[in-house]
Amino acid sequence: MDGELGALHSGGMENTESAGPGSGSEGFESLVRAEFAPRNTYLNTASTGLLPARTVAALTAAVRICAEGLPQDPLFADVEGARAAFARLAGVPVGRVAAGASVAGHTGLIATSLPSGAEVLTAEGDFSSVVNAFHVRGDLKVRAVPLERLAESVRPGTAVVAVSAAQSADGRLADLPALRAAARTHGARTYVDWSQSAGWLPLEADAYDFSVCTVHKWLLAPYGAAFLVVPEDLGGLTPLLSGWYAGEDPWASCYGPVEQLAHSARRFDATPALFTYTGLRNSLALLEELGVAAVRAHDLALADRFRAGLRSLGHETVEAPGSPIVSVPGLGGRAGELDRAGVQASVRAGRLRASFHLYNTAADVDRILDVLAG
Repeated sequence: MDGELGALHSGGMENTESAGPGSGSEGFESLVRAEFAPRNTYLNTASTGLLPARTVAALTAAVRICAEGLPQDPLFADVEGARAAFARLAGVPVGRVAAGASVAGHTGLIATSLPSGAEVLTAEGDFSSVVNAFHVRGDLKVRAVPLERLAESVRPGTAVVAVSAAQSADGRLADLPALRAAARTHGARTYVDWSQSAGWLPLEADAYDFSVCTVHKWLLAPYGAAFLVVPEDLGGLTPLLSGWYAGEDPWASCYGPVEQLAHSARRFDATPALFTYTGLRNSLALLEELGVAAVRAHDLALADRFRAGLRSLGHETVEAPGSPIVSVPGLGGRAGELDRAGVQASVRAGRLRASFHLYNTAADVDRILDVLAG
């Protein structure tokens, strides 16, 4: 393969504004129907999102490229197209976006940048990929507090506050504006994981020091990629995961130490899983067409319908206003029954967890309620 990565330095896809579905709810529904045809009642996006038809087609074409020995330049262009699309979603310049393999890997970069003895503030019970790297360092002071007390717990000497925008176990939302204000008051940096919210909640990465997001949930992409947004000054991170692809000229960086790392956040890239980014570029294009605001309104309406139905059946949910993730204490043992009835949800922290995304309908909500009532 020859020297240039196509759109590597230009950011790939044209930087156009998302116009949304354009024709109201009918346009939204027709576009979604054209992309998804689940065989069951799928209420488990908080674990894994469904792939749109356009993404499946793109993945099939990518596999054929590799099976038939065709040039792989289009696949590398997809990496940069996906990076540019995510930058638009996050509201930041593409040069601030690093492409990696996992949230845990990116957390490791943040953790290794801290001096010995630094204090890291986290939320109790947050997803392990957001917090574990700080613990395994062994020489950091990691303090966990209830999510609701996170902002008030920032204090002088706190170096980093790490939290998920939406909690994986139960969908509770962090008070990010309050956290941002407290962190600025005390000189702490913020590290926000958007994995359970990007795609339905506005991703305001520019308001925080570091943002991270995996792609296989609400962004509807295959497993194998996660983005890290860093400050303009690159945040003082050491590019420990960097290889040839993190070079300013990747194809001149294949052998020996990389002589010149990329001047942008791409210096923190891990070598990309090409198929994942091909799928991701197409999935992000769909989300741009639909618009995050329309997706959010759709998702929350279904979650509210489910909560209301549960109350009518005498069940209370974990309080998580404004979230499409619904966690129900006392119903974790019903997951097998739901599965046999063709309803796929999950069990987290011992509770039944249902999550609603753009391909779900009111009929899906009524179906799970019918099974739980029976």
